[in-house]
Amino acid sequence: MSAALIRIENLRFRWADDADFCLDIPLFEVHAGERVFLHGPSGSGKSTLLGLLGGVLVPECGRLHLLGSELTQLRPAARDRFRADHVGFLFQLFNLIPYLSVVDNVLLSCRFSARRLARATAAGNSPAAEAHRLLTQLDLNASLHARQVTRLSVGQQQRVAAARALIGQPEIVIADEPTSALDAERQVAFLELLRDECDRSGSTLLFVSHDRRLATGFDRQLSLTTGGAVSAGGSA
Repeated sequence: MSAALIRIENLRFRWADDADFCLDIPLFEVHAGERVFLHGPSGSGKSTLLGLLGGVLVPECGRLHLLGSELTQLRPAARDRFRADHVGFLFQLFNLIPYLSVVDNVLLSCRFSARRLARATAAGNSPAAEAHRLLTQLDLNASLHARQVTRLSVGQQQRVAAARALIGQPEIVIADEPTSALDAERQVAFLELLRDECDRSGSTLLFVSHDRRLATGFDRQLSLTTGGAVSAGGSA
């Protein structure tokens, strides 16, 4: 088994006005190159866990290792830099910048990370060329690449958000319910494209959803129960 890129030990988190812990995770690991599907109902703490993995939130206690770095020991600015360099986030609502073009939205990841800028340049001879390649690979026609993102369909915006998460080959890609607005056929097609591109770039994929029907094709399934405990969910 390869080394754990993500390792959580004895982590507990609760919001300031809550008596009970939102998350209580003795041990959680994701290994290099894995494609992991994390399932959990609404209110189970999925978004809170992603906030912790991104360094936006800090646990009350416990250890949170990403790529060998202990996030809880980093200052906020250092956590922000770490996230920009090593983690590609794909959000449920995409979080695209409405006044920017498709390509400029993808290139935002390179603006915030010199490391990802260098890797995108090496992969495509220029960051823009790599952005165009990713968008085409994710099935977004080249005729749309210069268009403002507000002029795209939901499915097309989803592909832009995926390209932004993937550019610069981050070691970890975290997808937070990005298919919730799509019909079943488009969900399956998008997941295949996302997994293929993660395999190509060597990125580890953590895909979070409440819909277990999407778990086919992942290496492992894990469940996040109400109360914030992670348990094995069987092989995908």
